[in-house]
Amino acid sequence: MSFAELKKIVLVNTLQSCQLFTGLPPEDLANIAEVTVLKALAKDEYLFHEGDPAHGFYVVQRGAVNVHRVTATGKEQIIHIFRTGDSFAEVALASPTGYPADARALEDTQILLVQKEGILALLKRQPELALRMLGSMSSHLRVLVGQLEDLTVKDVETRLANWLVKRCPNPQSAAPVKIELTMTKRVLAAELGTVGETFSRTLAKFREQKLLAVKGKTVTVLSPAKLSALLRRNLGE
Repeated sequence: MSFAELKKIVLVNTLQSCQLFTGLPPEDLANIAEVTVLKALAKDEYLFHEGDPAHGFYVVQRGAVNVHRVTATGKEQIIHIFRTGDSFAEVALASPTGYPADARALEDTQILLVQKEGILALLKRQPELALRMLGSMSSHLRVLVGQLEDLTVKDVETRLANWLVKRCPNPQSAAPVKIELTMTKRVLAAELGTVGETFSRTLAKFREQKLLAVKGKTVTVLSPAKLSALLRRNLGE
């Protein structure tokens, strides 16, 4: 097997793991792989900046990408962190103004670039693929709407409680649940729309209330039921 054939197999396997392409037959994945290139990013390297011409959209093969915007005051507001198997920047295919945000690798990362001209030509031949992409973009939009609600309606304590409760398999259980953070606390604070100091104070408050235990990157929710009760009170439910 040649190197080119091996590389194509790797591309197809990565595309197959992406929700955007779930259920596509092998021949369609092979066609998409033909217009796809692999890119490597070092930690903190930028993939694109807001307004850059759109060369296509991306699929994370390994690592993590922080898509964010910078406010007028210079504050970085995280839109979403995309990880292995996630696709992002599909909307840029139809945008004449380029990418709508910045994207930076949070760690050493490998991504696939599905090139714009090639995928647009493919979409013209296969409209059902265009419908799949619309579904993926709708999913991203729901995430953004949820984040907007969190940032405008809830305080930091409620946002953090909500984030933790969502990661508990049974929010009404009294049994402790360990949550491994896959990002730094600074990045999580930014994703929750706050700064590191406020985030740390909120964690400390939860520890004092015997709701959490924190050791390194492991956060243990001591009683999901109690944290859920706090969340409901904060939401006025």
